[in-house]
Amino acid sequence: MKDVLFINGRIYTLEPSSPLAEALAVRDGRIAAVGRTADLRDAFPRLRSVDLGGRAVVPGFVDSHIHLPSCGINLERVDLTGARSLLEAVGLVAAAVRRARSATWVRGRGWNKNAWPEQRFPSKDDLDPISPEHPVALSSRDGHLVWVNSAALRLARVDWTTPNPPGGEISRDYRGQPSGLIKEEAKQLIWNAMPPVDEETLERGILAAAEAMHRLGIVGVHSFVGTEAYEGAPSFAAYQRLHARGALKLRVWITLPVHALDHAIRAGLRTGFGNEWLRVGPVKIFADGTLGSQTASMLEPFDGQPGNTGIAVYTREELTQLVERAVAGGFWCAIHAIGDRANRWVLDAYDAQAEASGHLGARHRIEHVQLLHPDDLPRLARLRVVASMQPIHATSDRDIAERYWGGRSRYAYAWRSLLDHGAVLAFGSDAPVETPDVLQGVYAAVTRRRAGEPHSASWYPQEALTLDEAFRAYSVGAAYASGQEGSRGTLTAGKVADFAVLDHDVMQAPPEILLDTRVEATVIGGEVVYAGPGFAG
Repeated sequence: MKDVLFINGRIYTLEPSSPLAEALAVRDGRIAAVGRTADLRDAFPRLRSVDLGGRAVVPGFVDSHIHLPSCGINLERVDLTGARSLLEAVGLVAAAVRRARSATWVRGRGWNKNAWPEQRFPSKDDLDPISPEHPVALSSRDGHLVWVNSAALRLARVDWTTPNPPGGEISRDYRGQPSGLIKEEAKQLIWNAMPPVDEETLERGILAAAEAMHRLGIVGVHSFVGTEAYEGAPSFAAYQRLHARGALKLRVWITLPVHALDHAIRAGLRTGFGNEWLRVGPVKIFADGTLGSQTASMLEPFDGQPGNTGIAVYTREELTQLVERAVAGGFWCAIHAIGDRANRWVLDAYDAQAEASGHLGARHRIEHVQLLHPDDLPRLARLRVVASMQPIHATSDRDIAERYWGGRSRYAYAWRSLLDHGAVLAFGSDAPVETPDVLQGVYAAVTRRRAGEPHSASWYPQEALTLDEAFRAYSVGAAYASGQEGSRGTLTAGKVADFAVLDHDVMQAPPEILLDTRVEATVIGGEVVYAGPGFAG
């Protein structure tokens, strides 16, 4: 821990009673005082001084929904996020196949058929000519689909006789044969056929991702179980090993997969167990799929797709039973819900367990909350459910939301409506699905525009936030969501000394300045974990 006096800054505390300060004193990793430079110099004459040079300081950012190990591990896999066509994606995979060692899997992620001129889902027939022997598995941009070749299907023993598992689907061609597109819970059939990610690769991925977070001013993450096999017990174990070695320089609130719930309860784990660096969070549950894959669970069919109301991973009754089991075992819940039917069913499940959840002090969440029926808008606040949302989704998904949800998009990504009804917002990125750059997320939240279209019309501007509200969702809201608002979220005495130093005073400029702003330093527990070339601290 560091004992330091940071002086001559414009420190935005996000504390309403004292919103702006010049200096901040740190002792034993916590804020000892915040105030004027002259006053704190007199009060702490023996502390080493770091001159902020008039720069803006904000509470350290917390990404409230990120797949941190995947962010690092995917650096070593085929990146299809920039592929502008199916043909280009196949070319990138072909190059990876040529580099691959004999008998190894070729892995990749990021393909997005909604951005391709072909406007169709890919199939094994696209991959088999370029990889007849190497098994290939490519996760979609949202992670809810996997595109595989025939070699992968053979190893997974998936053929025309394989039934769809609960909550999943094996897409089939006109003959009833697997097409090479595996949806939702059916992906586990593919993951089970793969060799597991080894401990060294997992730790290396976490450390690489943590360094990237530091460069973005991120001091903590809510690390979410996702669609990869290693995003459960293996990741939790890797975090513990890194923490034991003193190598974990990021505050982690980690979710547990629902399939591990009973094991965790029997082991005596509960939400909140841990310390200031690594703490057990909620149990993660999937209620549906996604917009991009047209598997979100909908009250009415997707526009242009008669009969397709998406995939409900659980029935309403099953969701209620899962929440009941979690709460009885001492766990809070974080439930992924994209479509309006999924969100309604999750709220119904929370409502049914409201009394027991209140006794536990649970702060249940809905992850993404992308589309709500207007009747359900007030329910999050009434049930004290945290809206865990990712602003960058609204701008990147705008076109497909209009295509598949049409007029229902009025209540998509409804940050302002939720906030006005009294709900708590906790913002994140869902990286590696989207960029973890918080400043881009704030820009999306306050403008409802894409970064590359500064003069375009805002998309449903009535749902935009103010700068203060957006920054609070990345700090105060994140702290509340993890039950840690007493120790973090604002820059006030007694809280951990976690903050970001910016090269522009974004609070005093038009929103466009966010896109040109860089993090010059990131401080966690008083220690400078990242310093850019312009920062001398």
